[in-house]
Amino acid sequence: MLIRELTDGASLPEALEVAKPMLREERDHPETLRAIELAEDLAAGNVPSEKAIARLGEGWIAEEALAISLYCALVARDFRHGVILAVNHDGDSDSTGAITGNLLGTLHGLDAIPAQWLDPLELRDVIAEIAGDLYDFTEWPLSPFGRVPEQQERLWRKYPGY
Repeated sequence: MLIRELTDGASLPEALEVAKPMLREERDHPETLRAIELAEDLAAGNVPSEKAIARLGEGWIAEEALAISLYCALVARDFRHGVILAVNHDGDSDSTGAITGNLLGTLHGLDAIPAQWLDPLELRDVIAEIAGDLYDFTEWPLSPFGRVPEQQERLWRKYPGY
């Protein structure tokens, strides 16, 4: 929901305001909601980042990884700052870096990613193609009725089991 809202032009706080009511409708949501709200509170406060991230956990469980990533994205001056913040803590920093990168990348676009990070990226064309597919997939003919066989076959070869 967050990514969809960001893709549609919402700010991260606006996207969170849309996502939280939906989260509340899910069974077993309280821990995740508390983690998100703590991240929002810490981002709005004056706690130094290293202490704020430590209060959110280490990211080894999903709600902690999400909270750390949200915090880093909320306080980020730019893409680089947010991702560096997300990967420099004791814990599951590769996961928090990836989630933060997804949030900030969606929010600010490809041009926000430092060129020195993109230039040496292996399989960059493949990653860009998959990102485009993720953006466009809502337009794919996924209904079991009225599918276009040629398009269906192409999608099936590309993403078996979709």
